[in-house]
Amino acid sequence: MARTPGRRNVATAGALLGIVVVMGGLAYASVPLYRWFCQVTGFGGTTQVAEAAPTELHERSVTVRFNADVNSALPWRFQPVERSVKVRLGEERLAFYRAKNLADRPVTGTATFNVTPAKAGPYFSKLDCFCFTEQTLEADRSVDMPVSFYVDPELAEDRNLDDVTTITLSYTFFAAPGQPESRDSARIAAK
Repeated sequence: MARTPGRRNVATAGALLGIVVVMGGLAYASVPLYRWFCQVTGFGGTTQVAEAAPTELHERSVTVRFNADVNSALPWRFQPVERSVKVRLGEERLAFYRAKNLADRPVTGTATFNVTPAKAGPYFSKLDCFCFTEQTLEADRSVDMPVSFYVDPELAEDRNLDDVTTITLSYTFFAAPGQPESRDSARIAAK
């Protein structure tokens, strides 16, 4: 039995609707899937999250530099307390970043992060970090925010990382979704 043009149109419309639904689902899931992929592989300098530091230290050391940036929509000043530290592989360290809210109202920010060189990402592990949650600062307040980390001793076994003597940990703070636009840009620019 031959299909009529009406039935073909309905079948085509159903197939196209199915494709749209599948594509929408993939688009919706792409951000969490990409984040998971980056955390598992260290792709793009994504760091790892660990429960505890290794018990053994390696004799090799690296310098960890700290970098801080703020998106222009967030009325904060943000900087590392120390510019760099030298750490032995496997050594747990605690570093601080200082943030100050320059606005006349509470503001919530969220941080993105990575390490460079990107190939060091799978070996850089955070035990605890301010970047795991949104941070709210009251008007004109400062806070020192900690990050506890270590560089995995397995880095020494990766011949591709023999040239790595410095790892830069970078954060960029953005306004959390739903934050009102800053009304005090002239006052902030003067600070």
